[in-house]
Amino acid sequence: MPGGEVSVGQRVLSDRYRVDELIGRGGMASVYRGQDITLGRDVAIKILKRELAADATFRTRFRLEAQSASRMSHPTIVRVFDAGEDLATDADGTTHPVPYIVMELVSGRLLKDIVDEGPVPIPEALHYTDGILEALEYSHRAGVVHRDIKPGNVMVTDSGQVKVMDFGIARAVSDSSSTVAETTAIIGTAAYFSPEQAKGEPVDSRADVYSTGVVLYELLTGRPPFRGDTPVAVAYQHVSETPVAPSELVETVPRSLDAVALRALAKDPFQRYQDAAAFRAALDATSEGHVPSKKQVGALTSELYGDSPRHAAETARSLRQLSTDTTMKRTQAGPPAAWIWAGITVLAVVLISVLFWVLTSKPGTNIPDNARVVPDVIDMSWDRANETLFTQDLQADRLEESSDKIAAGNVVRTEPGSGITVAPGQTVKVYVSTGQEMATVPALAGMTTEEATAALSAAKLSLGSVTTRNDPDLSAGTVISAGETEGAQVSVGKAVSLVVSSGHVTLVDVVGYTADAAQRALSADDVKLTPVIVEDPSCPAPRGDQIVARQSLAPGDVPIHSTVELTVCTGKP
Repeated sequence: MPGGEVSVGQRVLSDRYRVDELIGRGGMASVYRGQDITLGRDVAIKILKRELAADATFRTRFRLEAQSASRMSHPTIVRVFDAGEDLATDADGTTHPVPYIVMELVSGRLLKDIVDEGPVPIPEALHYTDGILEALEYSHRAGVVHRDIKPGNVMVTDSGQVKVMDFGIARAVSDSSSTVAETTAIIGTAAYFSPEQAKGEPVDSRADVYSTGVVLYELLTGRPPFRGDTPVAVAYQHVSETPVAPSELVETVPRSLDAVALRALAKDPFQRYQDAAAFRAALDATSEGHVPSKKQVGALTSELYGDSPRHAAETARSLRQLSTDTTMKRTQAGPPAAWIWAGITVLAVVLISVLFWVLTSKPGTNIPDNARVVPDVIDMSWDRANETLFTQDLQADRLEESSDKIAAGNVVRTEPGSGITVAPGQTVKVYVSTGQEMATVPALAGMTTEEATAALSAAKLSLGSVTTRNDPDLSAGTVISAGETEGAQVSVGKAVSLVVSSGHVTLVDVVGYTADAAQRALSADDVKLTPVIVEDPSCPAPRGDQIVARQSLAPGDVPIHSTVELTVCTGKP
C-alpha cells in the first residue's frame, strides 16, 4: 500500500511486518504472506505456535538459531531476513510472546506435493536431490546442521530451482524438548529420521545425509523406505530394518542408484557418505555408465546392514527412548515385535470404534428443544453479532478489550465460546476489540543509554538497536536521537532504536597544512578540538610559511574537546 499504510484489521508485527493471508500450516507454525513495510518487499512470515512460544528456553534457542540461519546466503537456501518477538494480549489482559521469523517469499511448489503425485522421472529426482545436497554442503561448511530434511521443507520454484528452508529451527525444537518422543511430535514425521535421531543420540551433518537419502529413495519409488502405523514403529525400522533396493520396487530405477541410496541409508554414520559433497559426487558418478550387478548390490546390502539387522537389545533401548509410556516392562527375552503389533492392533480397534461412532452419530439432531448452541461470532461487527445471538434466543453483554489481531469494533471472543450448549435466554459475554494497545514514545534525546532504557521500559516499550555516532559536544553514551518521534503513538512492546554519542570526533591528518588552515580544520563545528601551535626553529620554514610538520595526536577518532599540538617549522630556509 502507498506509504506503507495498513488497512484496519491487518496485523503488523513489531510495527514493520504486515501479516496477510495464510499460505501454509505445519506442526510448529503457520506461514503467512506478508510485507516488510519498511523496505516495501513481499515476505513470508512464520509465526510459531503458542505452545512452543510459551517455552522461554525454546524462544531463546529459536532466536539464536534463526540468527545463525540468517547469515547464510545461497541460491538453494530460503533466506531468513529477520527474527523477532511480538506480544499478543489475551482476553484477561495478560500478554504472551509471539516469536516469528521473516523469510524470502518463494513462488513455487513444495517438493512434498510433487512427491505425493508418485515417482518422478530419474533426471528430476537427481536434480532435486542435488539441489538439497548443494544447500547442505554450504550450510555444513557454515557449521549449521538442518536436522529436519524432508520434502515438506524443500521448495521448487517455478523455474525449477531447489530451495531448502527452516535451517536451525529443528535444532531449536529438539534442544528444548525433554524427550525424543516430544521432539518427534513437534518435528514433522519420523519417516525421515536418521537412526541416531530415532535413538536420541547426538547428531552431526551425517544425519542430514541420511535424511536426504530417504528423500532420494522416495523420489525414485514414490514411497519412503520405511512405513508403519505409528512414528515409533517407523523409527524402529530406521534403527533395525534393511531397506529394499529401489529397483526392486520400481524396475526403471537403475541399480547404480540402488548403490547410492543404500549407502546414504547406512545405519552406521561412519558407513554413509561422510558429507554432502561425497553424496553429490556419487550421484554424478551414476551418469558415467557404471552399473553394479544385482549380486554386487546384495553384497553392499550385507556389508551395510548385516545378515540379520534386527538386534533385540538395540531395539529395546530405542523403544524405551522413543516411548513416553514408562509403565511398559519387558517380561521375556527376545525381540519385542509381539508387543509392538499387539499395541498397534489395540490402537487400530480403538480408532475404528471411534470412527464408527463419528460416522453413525448425527450431530445437531440430538440437541434438546430447551437448549441453545452459542454461534461463532468471532470477527463479526458488534451489531451483527448481537443480532445473531438474538436470533438464537440468547442475550449479549458487550465488554471491551484490546486486540492486535481483530479490528476495532469486531468481536474478539465470547464466554461461553462458540459450540457450547446453553439454556435459552442465557447471557453471553461478547468481548469487542478496541484495537491494538498503544504506547507514547518518551523524550529520549540527551539521556544516557541507561536512562533511556528505563524510560522506554516505563512507557511499555523496549530498547532496540543502539548505533554510535561522533558528536563534538556530547559525552559517550548520550542519546542523540531515537528511531521514533517523541510523543508518537506506537504499539506496546515495540523496540525503539537509539543513536548515541561515541564520545569521540574524527581527527584528520593536517601535516603539510599551513598553520592557519590546520587551526581552521581542527576548530570546525563538527570537530571542535583545541589546536595549539608549537614553533620549532630547528627546522626550516619552506618559503617562509608556517607549515605543520607534526601533530601530537594521530589521525583517527580522538576524545571530544582534545587539545592537539601542531608543530611548525620557523627556522630560516
